[in-house]
Amino acid sequence: MGGAGALLRPAAWKLNQRRDISSWLARWFPRTPAKPVVALKTPIKVELVAGKTYRWCVCGRSKKQPFCDGSHFFQRTGLSPLKFKAQETRVVVLCTCKATQKPPYCDGTHRSERVQKAEVGAPL
Repeated sequence: MGGAGALLRPAAWKLNQRRDISSWLARWFPRTPAKPVVALKTPIKVELVAGKTYRWCVCGRSKKQPFCDGSHFFQRTGLSPLKFKAQETRVVVLCTCKATQKPPYCDGTHRSERVQKAEVGAPL
């Protein structure tokens, strides 16, 4: 009764299922990450508490700068926050232009002409 058609259905279903999973993964986890955007053009001073773990926003889209609020995930950027643990309690200056060479700490890059000419919310 089923014949050869019955044998093809499970394989075709598995192929379609793989395509569906692949397209879902591609939407939520792009292979090429988005570029970080300039959140602010000045750094933020924060007090870090010894032993506490923080998640610094890499994408620049968080509403809780300089820390991550999960915007990278919901906006499908393909970027992830930088997780770090404070070694001692102290006040530090964290980058919000997202162009620092010493993440998560500010290295003064925000003073560059490139960052100052960029629009807030736009990639560099």
